[in-house]
Amino acid sequence: MDVAPLHTAPLAAAPAPVSGSAELQAQNRQLIQAVHAVNAAELFGEDSELAFVLERRTGRAIVRLVRRKSRELIRQVPPEEVLGRAAGPECDAG
Repeated sequence: MDVAPLHTAPLAAAPAPVSGSAELQAQNRQLIQAVHAVNAAELFGEDSELAFVLERRTGRAIVRLVRRKSRELIRQVPPEEVLGRAAGPECDAG
């Protein structure tokens, strides 16, 4: 008895997951810690906070300044600015 499938469609390759190098992952961890430190110090005010987002398609780290209650986007913040503020004297991480 032949049990071959009736329809043989070519299998599409699944998209490869975006996985960064160990160095990129370490940089992202450092950026996440900086986001937490800046938020704890309320450097952008008590009504706003930074949110870390990892763009799935590119694997790029994005930091957004959002309103705490509505989560409305105020602006995107360069990672270098977040790291610099976290290292500053007004932040506990510095």
